[in-house]
Amino acid sequence: MSRLLESYAAGRWYAAPAEGHPLLDAGTGEEVARISSAGLDLGAMAHHARSVGGPAIRELTFHERALLLKELATHLTGLKDELYELSLATGATRRDSMIDIDGGFGTMFSFSSKGRRELPNDTVVCDGDLEQLGRTGVFLGQHVYTSRPGVAVQVNAFNFPVWGMLEKLAPAFIAGLPSLVKPASQTAYLTELVVRRIIESGILPEGSLQLLSGSAGDLLDHLGVQDSVAFTGSAHTAGILRQHPSVLHGGVQLQVEADSLNCSVLGPDVTSSDPEWDLFVRGVVTEMTAKAGQKCTAIRRVIVPSAVADEMTDAIATRLAAITVGDPGDESTRMGPLASLGQREEVRKAVEALRSSCEVVLDETSVDASDRGAFMTPVLLRARAGAVEPHDVEPFGPVSTVMSYDTLDEAVTLAARGKGSLVGSVVTHDPAVARTLVLGLAPWHGRILVLDRDDAPESTGHGSPLPMLVHGGPGRAGGGEELGGVRGVLHHMQRSAIQASPDMLTAITGRWTRGSQRTITPEHPFRHSLATLQVGDTIASEPRVVSLEDIDHFADFTGDTFYAHTDPEAAAQNPLFGGIVAHGYLIVSMAAGLFVDPAPGPVLANFGVDHLRFLTPVKAGDSIRVTLTVKQITPRSSADYGEVRWDALVTNGDDEPVATYDVLTLVAKEA
Repeated sequence: MSRLLESYAAGRWYAAPAEGHPLLDAGTGEEVARISSAGLDLGAMAHHARSVGGPAIRELTFHERALLLKELATHLTGLKDELYELSLATGATRRDSMIDIDGGFGTMFSFSSKGRRELPNDTVVCDGDLEQLGRTGVFLGQHVYTSRPGVAVQVNAFNFPVWGMLEKLAPAFIAGLPSLVKPASQTAYLTELVVRRIIESGILPEGSLQLLSGSAGDLLDHLGVQDSVAFTGSAHTAGILRQHPSVLHGGVQLQVEADSLNCSVLGPDVTSSDPEWDLFVRGVVTEMTAKAGQKCTAIRRVIVPSAVADEMTDAIATRLAAITVGDPGDESTRMGPLASLGQREEVRKAVEALRSSCEVVLDETSVDASDRGAFMTPVLLRARAGAVEPHDVEPFGPVSTVMSYDTLDEAVTLAARGKGSLVGSVVTHDPAVARTLVLGLAPWHGRILVLDRDDAPESTGHGSPLPMLVHGGPGRAGGGEELGGVRGVLHHMQRSAIQASPDMLTAITGRWTRGSQRTITPEHPFRHSLATLQVGDTIASEPRVVSLEDIDHFADFTGDTFYAHTDPEAAAQNPLFGGIVAHGYLIVSMAAGLFVDPAPGPVLANFGVDHLRFLTPVKAGDSIRVTLTVKQITPRSSADYGEVRWDALVTNGDDEPVATYDVLTLVAKEA
């Protein structure tokens, strides 16, 4: 008997006191492992996540969490060969394994990078600008995101045993949540191996990651209002989860990625002599055969103009007929088996349902491989007029249906009949066609790829979810949302509206709030390194008069001769100015001269200006002065310097705000 998969629960590996259910190699039918969760204390797992894992993660800043993800991704990359070898048993070819394994590592690298670049080196995130709630500015509102003291449970599908886990783990970890992973049993042996290597590495704090190998049992009974469940699988199972009392009444947040009848639409401008024609054919064939069509993002419906429907159908069928199906370990194999014999049977049942309203263009043929393997060749169908089944039945395998349209409105209607999908693609080189189709498809799709000869060299393809873009879809697709860069992190956090005084908001957020106390330092703040610089440190400059000669010189030197700066008569007619005014960029430049300390020191560089607004015109003879305050300090964990955001307020002789903006500098950690 093969090895029984273990669960990693409450700080130890657990083997069930049972023989377990056998898991078979998709290609050979041989037993790979057995699985059972009998006797596992699921309540203890949830408690361990909340009491041990969560507090340990939340002790770290966003940047520290992100760096651990990078370290972990680097470590796992070094073990890739071992994972690739075991992945063969799932039916994955080397290319399929790359999508799953390398894709998972790449997602962690991406979230690590975005976490360090887009989040503060802190444990709280400010959302949006301040809201002034009173007349004098002493009562303000600020939206913030904070970590929840719960556990992120993931219930994953069989088709991506590595990526499916890591793409959920990464944003949850940065958000401060421990993860409890329940993989689909059929390919759980690969997930278990990855988790085992993660635990052995000791990179993540204990309790950050737990593994449930086998049935989820009464897990949801142990979850509460601060916990979440991210489910990837069938709409049927999702419906059961939605009715669970913990979801209906207990406040458990459920996110679903379910069935998806994704489509690819060929624009009416494309002919067989255009580059887009071949791009369309290759896209359909790739999505039908990658992972043997077992992808939630695969193309199930091929929507093409009636005038070229026959020609396009033949082109797709011809390319599909050349696909080599067989042993996933053979380098000549283009498509391996489905994940199991049971999965193949489900796909065949779906094909039979489609036959009632479709013509079979390319049928399944026998494969020269072991009878015990779940092999199946691609199947291409052509929908008859008024066909219903292609919009309702999802064959989760190498199957697609071609359907035709006469107008763009009809194409949009066909796409919408899928009742909500994860992704759609539009292949066209006509901007007007692209706009019409995208705006029509967008309400029904979570992501839309617009493909043509221009972006094809860098396109990642129809079916590739990217860590920086949201992954999910409305309606039938589940209504969930994953990935999306920092959006995926914030999705796990609680957004709260904080109402307080400026000083209190500064203390709570760690970011200086306009109106709160400033500290006028005896030494210029630019002389301070991160070791001594404090939020609220301020320099208040002496005033400087802006003369007409200054304005004339700036206009002549820069070539910016807009009439408000150079034509007294025309400027006088402008109701906003009433005469010659200084260039806004002249004011900002002069302000820099008022606060910059020119000598070499801890300030290494100015790398940008954010939120610049010109509020009051400055006329010739007016004076300006600037108040510069340390707004936020963000050390970079992987460098000997950090980022300092300064609040700049430029005022005139009447103490009216002339310009406001943030100055961004890089400052050494030590002097």
